[in-house]
Amino acid sequence: MWKHVALEVFPEAGFREPTEASQLTEAETRLGRTLPEELKQLLLESDGVIGPTHVDTVWTIDQIVEQNLLFWSDESFAQLYMPFDALLFFGDDGGGDQFAFVQKPQRPDVFVWEHETDSRRWVANNLQDFLRRSLRAGGDDWYRR
Repeated sequence: MWKHVALEVFPEAGFREPTEASQLTEAETRLGRTLPEELKQLLLESDGVIGPTHVDTVWTIDQIVEQNLLFWSDESFAQLYMPFDALLFFGDDGGGDQFAFVQKPQRPDVFVWEHETDSRRWVANNLQDFLRRSLRAGGDDWYRR
């Protein structure tokens, strides 16, 4: 289903080998939280999605774990930015801005964190809506329009 959603909007979308269920369980253990169900289902079809200009529209499970652990624990980030513990990052725009689900309270909406201003704002209703918006022609800064 997820590959179909991506290809419907961006026929050149790139995919990787699927993640295994055991990798998702291990990731949730390392993160100390449950991944959103739709993200897990996407990762079971493809370990990430590569969009226009080879941007990791959706990261691999390893990148999701590593980036979130970094953002939640890095002391220099704590001094520069508002806390990230309510967010679960899963992709980026290739220029530093990152996309996340809000986990506290848990909701399906996708938000963008703009690294230059530390702003966090809504960009999509859910992962499917995010893929449709982000993979549509028009550039990696689609969410700024």
